[in-house]
Amino acid sequence: MNKATELNIRKSIEASKERCRLRNLDTELKYSRKIIEGAALQRVLKRNRELIELSKPFIEHLYNFVKGSNFFTILTDESGCILNVIGDEGILEEAFAIKMIPGAYMDEENIGTNAMSLALTEKKPIQISGEDHYIKAYHKWTCSAAPIMDANNKLIGVLDLTGYYDSVNSHTLGMVVAAVNAIEKMLEIIEYNKKLESAKIYTDTIIDSIPAGIMTSDLDGNIITVNKHMLYLFGYTEEEMKQKKAYSLFEDWDNAIKAIRLNDNYLDEDVFVNSRKNVLQYNLSVYPIRDIKENLNGVVYVFKEVRKVRKLANKIMGRQAIYTFDKIIGNNKEFLKTIEFAKQIADSRSTILIMGESGTGKEVFAQSIHNYSNRRNETFVALNCGAIPKNLIESELFGYEEGAFTGAKKNGHPGKFEIADGGTIFLDEVGEMPLDMQTRLLRVIEEGTVCRIGSTKEIVVDVRIIAATNKDLVEEVNRGNFRKDLFYRLNVLPLRLPALRERKDDIPLLIDYFMNKISKRINKKVIELTKDYLKELIEYDWPGNIRELENLIELVLNTGCIDHNHIKSKKAIGNENYIDIEEAEFNLEKVEKEIIIKALKRFKGNITNCAKALGIGRNTLYRKISKYKIDCSEFEV
Repeated sequence: MNKATELNIRKSIEASKERCRLRNLDTELKYSRKIIEGAALQRVLKRNRELIELSKPFIEHLYNFVKGSNFFTILTDESGCILNVIGDEGILEEAFAIKMIPGAYMDEENIGTNAMSLALTEKKPIQISGEDHYIKAYHKWTCSAAPIMDANNKLIGVLDLTGYYDSVNSHTLGMVVAAVNAIEKMLEIIEYNKKLESAKIYTDTIIDSIPAGIMTSDLDGNIITVNKHMLYLFGYTEEEMKQKKAYSLFEDWDNAIKAIRLNDNYLDEDVFVNSRKNVLQYNLSVYPIRDIKENLNGVVYVFKEVRKVRKLANKIMGRQAIYTFDKIIGNNKEFLKTIEFAKQIADSRSTILIMGESGTGKEVFAQSIHNYSNRRNETFVALNCGAIPKNLIESELFGYEEGAFTGAKKNGHPGKFEIADGGTIFLDEVGEMPLDMQTRLLRVIEEGTVCRIGSTKEIVVDVRIIAATNKDLVEEVNRGNFRKDLFYRLNVLPLRLPALRERKDDIPLLIDYFMNKISKRINKKVIELTKDYLKELIEYDWPGNIRELENLIELVLNTGCIDHNHIKSKKAIGNENYIDIEEAEFNLEKVEKEIIIKALKRFKGNITNCAKALGIGRNTLYRKISKYKIDCSEFEV
């Protein structure tokens, strides 16, 4: 020990003694002023159990070096409370006689200057002998003590080796320091393991909270880890899963591994699986696990329920039913009976056929039925069979695989039935469906599976079908335009919607509804209709039904113009800007052409908006534009 160190130690000892004198601590004191026992001692021992158990082998190892040489070791907590004492029998009896026992406090305040108290205050190893101790009872000892710090450099205890004054040398402190270093190293390892365990629990909790089955394996397919959702999806225990091979759980494992080895993607593939549950398909994405040198050494598999994947895609793509029965306007008794019947059949798995003229609200009813059913939280997909070209309807309904035809998307594309899995598909204008597609539709209804174009795999789908038509399907069957067996499959739950002329008592209610709704949308003031004009509106036959009425109200709000195709009154609206169309103009085709031209002008040639405003399909509008030889380019901006 150099002189500077020795001088610092002397200063620490003298400073400690001075503090003891200021506390009026008696040098004749025989034992600590604070000794706890019973329940209080048990609480301290319990709180320090890890330190006691961890340090025990190192203390015993230290004691074995000096065993038989009249030494004893003491372990204290951060406050100086003795936790454990072991040593030679003779010197231990002397120590116990002055109550150097578990529960006694060896800090400066309670027993004066000693090596343990200085290790606590100075937080460094120290050895003091004889009269360096404050109380006379300790003058026969030489004490060597070192503080024990945890992994965060916080003081948690002191280890002391005490012997007779004439039996100790400077190496004694070195042995104590070595033992403390070993204890602290073990504390670091334990803390590191705790952090690892906490990190593992944290990561496992995150992985288990993900609503997807996650599994890892080596490149030979040996399963390493699985999360809880993986066990749920496949119906196996963790032990059962780890006894299996990854390639035994799903088809296409070879292609998945090949893609990963080639640094290619294997994402969102629907694969057939071997599970204990009654499930045939899951959606799978596979990702590589690489080491710090970027060497491939494992694989992560992410399995998702196909329906949930599609449901998420549908949310993103905006496919949803917005109408509900409480949004359907009408008080007509027969119409209310129709609504009640629709509610009664909403939860049925059977196919519904909605029949009614154009503009009676067939899709509104289809969406309302979906939203009233137990499938309300699933997908609603609508497809107008009459608006899609015949060469595209197959791929729209059933989807296609990559390379199925020229222009097919990479990775293929799901059809409407796959997208609607778990929910509802609405087939509008089903009477326009080509005969060959009718055959495939019948198979879907009977077998509950679809097959993409270019594939041989049958994909199981759970879809509730609602079809709609404005045609007399019985007549279409008789003409050979519609399959009889498909008609009977669709017509399980028939729902007929009345024409507007059959519920004329609802016309005032509908006018008020559309007047308020449309005026807010286009920022126009509500127009009061005269009684005479309202009477003529009620008497009108409304061949376009509710859609025609809605379009008329929008026309009235925008222009104040009354089209004689609807009504002949010249004084319908108290509006100085009222424009009358001459009776001489009342030629059906001429009026139709002029209305189309007006619509094209208003919507600047936008076919979609024009068709919507006129209440007809885009294809119908294109046919009429061609029929009347209207040049749309004149109206484009």
